[in-house]
Amino acid sequence: MRSKIKNISLVLIGMIAGIVLSMHLSAMAQKQADAPLPLEELRQLSDVFGLIKSDYVEPVEDKKLLMEAISGMVSSLDPHSAYLDKKALKELKEGTQGKFVGLGIEVGMEDGYVKVISPIEDTPAYRAGLKPGDLITRLDSTPVKGMTLDEAVKRMRGEPNTKITLTIARKEEARPIVVTITREVIQVKSVKAKFVEPGYVWLRVAQFQEPTVADLVKKLNELYASDANIKGLVLDLRNDPGGVLPGAIGVSAAFLPKDVVVVTTNGQLQDSKATFYARREYYAARNLSDPLTKLPAAVKTVPMVVLVNAGSASASEIVAGALQDHKRATILGSQTFGKGSVQTIRQLTPDTAIKLTTARYYTPNGRSIQAKGILPDLMVDETADGDGLNSLRLREADLQKHLLNDKDAKAEEAAKGKRDEVEEELRLIEIAKKRKRLEFGSKEDFQLTQALNHLKKLPVVLSKTPTEKKKN
Repeated sequence: MRSKIKNISLVLIGMIAGIVLSMHLSAMAQKQADAPLPLEELRQLSDVFGLIKSDYVEPVEDKKLLMEAISGMVSSLDPHSAYLDKKALKELKEGTQGKFVGLGIEVGMEDGYVKVISPIEDTPAYRAGLKPGDLITRLDSTPVKGMTLDEAVKRMRGEPNTKITLTIARKEEARPIVVTITREVIQVKSVKAKFVEPGYVWLRVAQFQEPTVADLVKKLNELYASDANIKGLVLDLRNDPGGVLPGAIGVSAAFLPKDVVVVTTNGQLQDSKATFYARREYYAARNLSDPLTKLPAAVKTVPMVVLVNAGSASASEIVAGALQDHKRATILGSQTFGKGSVQTIRQLTPDTAIKLTTARYYTPNGRSIQAKGILPDLMVDETADGDGLNSLRLREADLQKHLLNDKDAKAEEAAKGKRDEVEEELRLIEIAKKRKRLEFGSKEDFQLTQALNHLKKLPVVLSKTPTEKKKN
């Protein structure tokens, strides 16, 4: 038996070494330094493979073991790197196009359960009343505990008009909440806009997708056609989880002078050391004309406020950082999420890929967004009573294995989501229970009201929540 294990191990060592060597040589073609293969660790990997094949209680397919090994290897790096099988890759591509079949929620994992980060507006999950912070404990009759996030997401996805029953644990509720939701094609509305007062515009970007820049141009043209003398514009990026980089560059370029720096990146590979400018080639496809040329000239100079909160991440932080560094807009709200890393899709086969973190993002002034985020110019709470449960939300610095901020050694602790004492958390929950659900852009939107006050040069009610002082 041990001889069999040894034979399997030797074969696998040769196979893995060959694969790793080919990958190694390919990668080294882009680097000047070389490094020896970790043969002892590869031998251990092959030994484990052999033991599972010979001793495990039931047979396991080679393909399953190898795919799980790849998945574990990639996901162990940081919270945003992942192995993408055929279905996951397809869903990722659909998401960037703003269209997929599902429930409409941004999710993560916490204590083995699926945690709702944010329900997407105008989706089945949003209409069913799911809230940020909800823990999904069962999908139909199956416990979530023990599933990977990818497995749970696959179960929530499905065919249009099919139903799934979620069991929800919510801190302010003594008993589990059971809700049945019908899956549908989620067509995320990337851009919304309206006049909130005569002369003042509310422009919301819910997520950065391939159509975002074109949608932004369309909405702004409609608004300026109604009133060419717009006095102020509020760009709302609250709870915007990010999306595609060209969308963020295009939205920034809409309001910035041409050719200025929007964001820079830095990583191991030469391709990861890049500077992105407010130019057509960075936000429009090669075969398309520049959509921003259709915008009225007044868009470049209209007084602006950008609204952000702890749910503003990645691409939305790029936009906020660029407009802040170029002093084009006042950033108002609470500290952002702090996802300042770049994920690149590396195709493995026609149907599979890995999503690999390859660089960090930096604002035009060289500030690292990673594990720190963007600190607003004006700290303003979510409501007149305080920042509520927003102050308890998870940030990048709270995630296990997150990348460190390489520009600021103190950013780590400063950016961590503040966890109040139990009594204070319970007090905030009680306040939230009595409060009507906030609708961004409504008359009850306190932060929007303060943004309008700032544009009108009226007093702004600043935050009651302690936070780090902004550093330029």
